[in-house]
Amino acid sequence: MAVRALLRSHSCVHRRDSRSHSSQTASYCLQLVRQRDHDGFLCTLLLPPESQHSVFALRAFNVELSQVKDSVSQKNLGLMRMQFWKDSLQDIYEDNPPHHPVAVELAKAIQKHKLTRRWLTRIIDDREKNLDDRAYRNIKELETYAENTQSSLLYLTLETLDVRDVHADHAASHIGKAQGIITCLRAVPFHSSCRKVFLPVDICVLARSFQKKVHGKAFPAFNITVPLDSYLRRLRRADFNVFHPGLQRRDPWLPLSLYIRSWKKTY
Repeated sequence: MAVRALLRSHSCVHRRDSRSHSSQTASYCLQLVRQRDHDGFLCTLLLPPESQHSVFALRAFNVELSQVKDSVSQKNLGLMRMQFWKDSLQDIYEDNPPHHPVAVELAKAIQKHKLTRRWLTRIIDDREKNLDDRAYRNIKELETYAENTQSSLLYLTLETLDVRDVHADHAASHIGKAQGIITCLRAVPFHSSCRKVFLPVDICVLARSFQKKVHGKAFPAFNITVPLDSYLRRLRRADFNVFHPGLQRRDPWLPLSLYIRSWKKTY
């Protein structure tokens, strides 16, 4: 049932795309997110229709930036790609977006929701700093990176929902930090020979402490906590062995969990 509901939402997105003058650019963003940010793709399908296209554009923008580090052989090439997005952002806010599908859709999202420029700038700047390919010196450094990237993306998602609220922002900050840490853990098998990891779960607990203060309108932005919870449960079952093969597979129950959480209006 949950899978069918998500697929119906997906088909609705495609039908709206077909009626849109810019269906190709919108479809490009949707497919990019579907292929490179599957958890984000599923979560976005549960957003209100008036926010979906904009959030797909934001997530596609984030995917474009996150891929730079792994797609270039030299740092200078990565810096050039980052400069392209800095220039593109400048052009977008001057109402002259470049002819790039993600930039075109991002410009529409910015115009429609009056998105805050500094959150987009922070994502670019910290992705650029991360091109140095060095280990985080401490948990605080990782938290800062996650705040400037993942949390910034959540702040923008809240803005597409017309939510500008300090309690929602606090929740987004902690959820973004938790997401950054978990993303780092999921990447360990590719970058480390360490066999055990201990997660600072207090960040996840603190994010949920804001639930009673956050307006229900903001909850769809925080659906990303569902795949994060799924990974943490599987990590505990694997005795915190981040190399366990079960952690590399997608959770087949994720669509159902997302559907239930969305129906309950909790995160």
